[in-house]
Amino acid sequence: MQFSKSTDYALHALLHLANSQSGHNVGIRELAATLGVSESYLSKIMSKLRQDGIVRAVPGVKGGYELARAAADITFLDVIQVIEGRQQLFECSNVNSQQHQLLVKEGTAQTDQECTGKCECLVEKVMQGAEQHLHHYLRQHTIQSVLDEAFQRRIHVGHRK
Repeated sequence: MQFSKSTDYALHALLHLANSQSGHNVGIRELAATLGVSESYLSKIMSKLRQDGIVRAVPGVKGGYELARAAADITFLDVIQVIEGRQQLFECSNVNSQQHQLLVKEGTAQTDQECTGKCECLVEKVMQGAEQHLHHYLRQHTIQSVLDEAFQRRIHVGHRK
């Protein structure tokens, strides 16, 4: 599984916004320069984040973007789902195959049952479990948690000097 560059830019843009001075919004030009990406490409990303209520646009000459909610309330999963979509990562496309039918017949839970609808795909069950673990992990990490870790690393490095 690979996330798009848009997700990378979105997460880094949010980190930049969260790390900017309190009450200071950041213009698209500054954000794009900081991230090394075109303004038009980043504008599309920021528009998605705005539509989902993660950032808000500040109008005017000195306008730009700011976080619409606290950095501690923006999870990596929130951002990924806005940029990549909220679809399931894996879907079994083999439910009608011979292999799937053999697994169903050999399984204890559905041995004497006829599969009139969709039988549980054991491969899909494993993949959905992995997706649940991934979602749990991504929910635990927020924009603020990354900033906190960066701060702790700076302190740790500062003590070594």
